[in-house]
Amino acid sequence: MALAARYPWKKVFIGIALAFTVLNVAAVLLGKALFAVFPVFWTRLASAGLFCYFGIATLLHSAEPDGEEKGFVASDAIRTAFLMILLAELGDKTQIVTLSLAAQYDAPVTVFCASTLALWLVSLLGIFLGRQLLRFMPLHYIHRAAGIMFLLFGAVLLYKTLA
Repeated sequence: MALAARYPWKKVFIGIALAFTVLNVAAVLLGKALFAVFPVFWTRLASAGLFCYFGIATLLHSAEPDGEEKGFVASDAIRTAFLMILLAELGDKTQIVTLSLAAQYDAPVTVFCASTLALWLVSLLGIFLGRQLLRFMPLHYIHRAAGIMFLLFGAVLLYKTLA
């Protein structure tokens, strides 16, 4: 949202889209390798644990005061958006969740397309609706909702794995 306030939204989105594409290619390739090496039961159990961990971490983070995110700023909007997202999201929960989904299912193209398109859509929503939403709802409420969703996904995956 901060970049979209400073630069043209199209350039910001191009940088964001390229970064998420690179990150998801890496996550899916590693997840595919894990799928080939480890039994599905263990990858699903680990994935359920990761979802729950990220849910708890997100809920704990939601208790922190709202503030503008800080990051690297360069003169070019595309390069700035690309580097900010690439560095901020490298090894973050979205990439690890993509990796875990690719490790659970033998459908790397589907996982890549779904996760990449979802991140692009969320980015567009963040660019266009984020500033409007934040006028009415504090950021920590959005973080809480995300934390609850991660916990629900983790619980459902754990139940399906152990049932």
